[in-house]
Amino acid sequence: MPTTLTLKNIPDSVYERLKASAALHRRSMNSEAIVCLEAVLAPTGVTPAERLARARELRAALEPTKFPAGEIDAMKREGRA
Repeated sequence: MPTTLTLKNIPDSVYERLKASAALHRRSMNSEAIVCLEAVLAPTGVTPAERLARARELRAALEPTKFPAGEIDAMKREGRA
């Protein structure tokens, strides 16, 4: 059975972001708050160990590439230009 929750002392900036997000998604403030809570509190189904294993799998699948330090510096300078 759904339960009612009242929130007090919500910072203005949080309230405004929630209001803007609700408008963007064409939801009421209440519905948007529920969606946000569900996104943060619902189990993701992936444990940290599984996520780490997947990251290691992806890294292992990459071709090893080595860049000399001078080449890296040149790329940094080019990116800043």
